[in-house]
Parts: sequence; C-alpha cells; structure tokens
Amino acid sequence: MHDPALAVRVQHAIDHKTKPLGALGQLEALALQLALIQGRDLPQLVQPQMVVFAADHGLTARGISAYPADVTAQMVLNFLAGGAAVSVLARQHGLALTVVDAGVRQDFEPHPQLRRCKVAPGTADASQARAMSLSQVAQAIAVGRDVIASLPGNAVLLGEMGIGNTSASAMLVARLTGLPIETCTGRGTGLDDAALVRKTAVLAEVLARHADAVEPLAALAAFGGLEIAALVGAVLEAAAQRRVIVVDGYIVGAAVLVAQRLRPAVLPRCVFAHRSQEPGHRLLLEHLGVRPLIDLDLRLGEGSGAALAWPLLESACRFLAEMASFESAGVSGPAP
Repeated sequence: MHDPALAVRVQHAIDHKTKPLGALGQLEALALQLALIQGRDLPQLVQPQMVVFAADHGLTARGISAYPADVTAQMVLNFLAGGAAVSVLARQHGLALTVVDAGVRQDFEPHPQLRRCKVAPGTADASQARAMSLSQVAQAIAVGRDVIASLPGNAVLLGEMGIGNTSASAMLVARLTGLPIETCTGRGTGLDDAALVRKTAVLAEVLARHADAVEPLAALAAFGGLEIAALVGAVLEAAAQRRVIVVDGYIVGAAVLVAQRLRPAVLPRCVFAHRSQEPGHRLLLEHLGVRPLIDLDLRLGEGSGAALAWPLLESACRFLAEMASFESAGVSGPAP
C-alpha cells in the first residue's frame, strides 16, 4: 500500500477540485485512503459484502450480559429473516448480507445467506479454562479467511453477533494494550450499574487466571470468542486481497487489534466506521491511532455502524471521480 507517487497524484487531484483546500475534510482523507488501498487513482467500490460472524460465549454463565445466551441464535434467525437492523440497512444500501455460524450453540437449517462453519458449539467458560484451544483458534481464523476468499467484490463490511462478546473484546483490548480492564469494560447489551460492577469483577478474575496469555493468539484463545477469531481471519484475508475493510464497532475493532499485531500492514486497509458508546472502543481507536467516520452513540453491533457509514465511502469515490477541477470547470483557483 506504500506508493508515494500514487499518493502525490491523488492528493494533487483532491486539492485541485473546485473547492477551498481541505474543504471536504475527512472525506478527502478517506478518498486518498481508498485510492491507496486499491492502488489506483480512481477507486471504485464493487459488489460490497456485509459479513456477520456469530458465536456463543461460555462466560455468559457468569451473568455478564443483560440478555440470555439464547439470543445469539435467535438473532441469527432474525438476520436471515430480514428483520434485524443490519438486514434493513444492508437492503437500503445494496449490500449483500452473509451470516456465518462460527460457533453458535444451536444448529441452523440451510439458508442462502447462511454459512454453516461451526468450529464448536460456543466457547468454554473462560473463568474456568481457556475459552478456546489454539487448534480451535486456527480453525476459526481459517473460517474467516475462507468465507472472504469465496465472496466477490472489493469491499467487506464486518459485523458480529454473540451474547457476551463485549466481555471477550474488553479482555482482549486490556491484555494487548495494557489498559486497565475497568476502562475497557462497558454496559454491553445494557447492564445497570450493579451489573456493570459484577461484570468488571468477573473480567478481572478471568484476566488474572490467564495472566500468561500475552501473545495475540494466546490471548484470543484465553478470552474468545470463535466469531472474533473468524473476524481476525476475515481481516487478514481481505487485507491480503487489497479489499477495503469497513470495521464496525468494539468487537470487530478488537479483532482488528489482534490481526494488526499479527500483520501490521492490515491497519491502513481498514476504514473505521464509527465510535461506539462502549468506553473501551474510544480507547481502542486512540490506541490504533485511527479516526472513525461517524459518532452516533451506537452500541448495537451486527455491522450496523459499518452499514450506516457506507454511503460516505461511496461519496469519497464519487467526488474524486466526478467532481470538476478548477481547470476543467473554468473556475478561478485561489489567489496567489
């Protein structure tokens, strides 16, 4: 992705559009990023794919979520029926939706939008043992890679579903960044104050139990989950193929953190859609040194934030390709 000559050409084109210098703000940086990801002066977004990875978490037995674990499977069915937020937004924006069962406890009937790639029926309770074996981590990463490799297009929008996965993400972020777990832990599906205190205490206990899990894959195995490991594989594969990767919220961001520790070059190929209400997400974005496109106080997951941000990527491509330059429009440029 490091192409100084291309960067100079694209920035020159941006700067000479019929507008004051920098007047399109963050959209200009996005256009340049898309051009560099694709290695072309005029980036194009072709057959975008929304991919939602789902799995269950054994740690939910410790009461870390406001919703029961059965909701994971119920929401997968809701995705497939077209009734979830991400289903609605994907239809609105013409995004092909694929749902991947990487480790949901329930088995599903075949469906055109469903990939049945179950590594295990959920993870183990991380307060009692590692959430996954290293073999399961490898299998889940391979699932993510294979799914992305099988899909058309040059852009992927990544989402997730898994009751308990904000807890897994908080522990991954705390362990891999060194941030205190208290600052990485939020309300998830809507915990009240007392439940948030209990959740934080459980996560601190799990971190202490797996104090030796400091390398990225070891931390992933210790804390889970299967859908996060599959997302790591998806990020690695999409980056290797020079696809644009639209990152949703905290959970997908945690997967990007793991992938970035394995392959630092993936980060410039990621477009961070939004900043969620989860307090750890803001810290994660700051740690990665990235700026999200929108901030709408979202905390839904599913890939909903990625879908909402998608039109901005389309606009970035369009202004670069279609907006006139001062010369072509016969408009006077800024005074010397």
